[in-house]
Amino acid sequence: MTERITLSQARRIALSAQGFGQARPATVNQGHLRRTIDRLGLHQIDSVNVVSRAHYLPAFSRLGGYDRTLLDRAAWGPKRERRMFEYWAHEASLLPLDLHPLLRWRMVRADRGGSGWSALRAYATERRAEAMAVLDRFRSEGPLAISDFEHGRSRAGWWEWGDSKRVLEWLFWAGHVTTATRRGSFERVYDLTERVIPPAILAIPTPGEAEAQRALIERSARALGIASEAELRDYFRLKPDEARPAVAALVEDGILRPVRVDGWPKPVFVHRDAHWPRRITGAALLAPFDPLIWERARTERLWNFHYRIGIYTPAEKRMHGYYDLPFLLDDRLIGRVDLKADRQRGRLIVHRIGFEPDAPAHGREVLAVELERMAAWLGLSEGVFTGGK
Repeated sequence: MTERITLSQARRIALSAQGFGQARPATVNQGHLRRTIDRLGLHQIDSVNVVSRAHYLPAFSRLGGYDRTLLDRAAWGPKRERRMFEYWAHEASLLPLDLHPLLRWRMVRADRGGSGWSALRAYATERRAEAMAVLDRFRSEGPLAISDFEHGRSRAGWWEWGDSKRVLEWLFWAGHVTTATRRGSFERVYDLTERVIPPAILAIPTPGEAEAQRALIERSARALGIASEAELRDYFRLKPDEARPAVAALVEDGILRPVRVDGWPKPVFVHRDAHWPRRITGAALLAPFDPLIWERARTERLWNFHYRIGIYTPAEKRMHGYYDLPFLLDDRLIGRVDLKADRQRGRLIVHRIGFEPDAPAHGREVLAVELERMAAWLGLSEGVFTGGK
């Protein structure tokens, strides 16, 4: 018989798996950051810089104020300091280096033209000679960015790619190149994978597809604590036919346990090593792309919290502003805050605050503390400015 648990238990399992409910360190060092990176499995990258670039925020939510150069060095520093690499996982992501072997099957598929966006697949086949010519430029010239190519990024809009960008992205998708560093404008600088990824990681044997997919599902389960099959595969963007046998195998081995949560229509899975805390305490502002909440249906099911980020919503349909961050207090999402970092004036602008109907009375006071903490972390010397435009 499938074990039954309460919604409160499910929330606490999810939060604990994601690193919430622990005391924040007085000073964050590289070890704290490394453990957070390993726990989450990835930090989603997003170009929007309204408050801070998305990949910096999950560590702040869990650890508090930290030196962002710690993450920069882990992601794009010298090879001896590097702990992460960029690849397409959930979306564009920073991942722990030990996940590189588990994603090589995806690179091999792309190299054969069997995956990736349709506009890129031609470089695996009829336009492969063009891609290999670009690869030769890396061998002879060293690291290159799109702006180093003749045509560069000549089209307007983030996704309006020209031929140079398409070639580079196919080489990246297929694992021939990776990100060496990021320039000040956050422009990606590519280089040959063997010049970026440490030799010890490249020397790890490449597992078969089924083995790698099973390992990715197991990492998803550790990171989520409790999740449905669809949510487990969403973490690393696996397809149903890739995830289903992996989940079944993990259940058979006792690594995943099916449970029923009160009020949920279908069973879900708990990782056997998940922590079941009796209580979660603490407060955090969450990035829109935080893995705790990026699967919006799961967020609503766990917390009865409907969340849609405003940047992808037409202005007239926005309910909570342009860049609203959910606010976590203990084991509940109790509200959201529409924020903007005004770097010119050195202040964190609060456009709008909204609390859930059942939010506790002390929530506003705790939120004020978290906003001041965020302003200090961002180096905004004038602090928090409420009601600004």
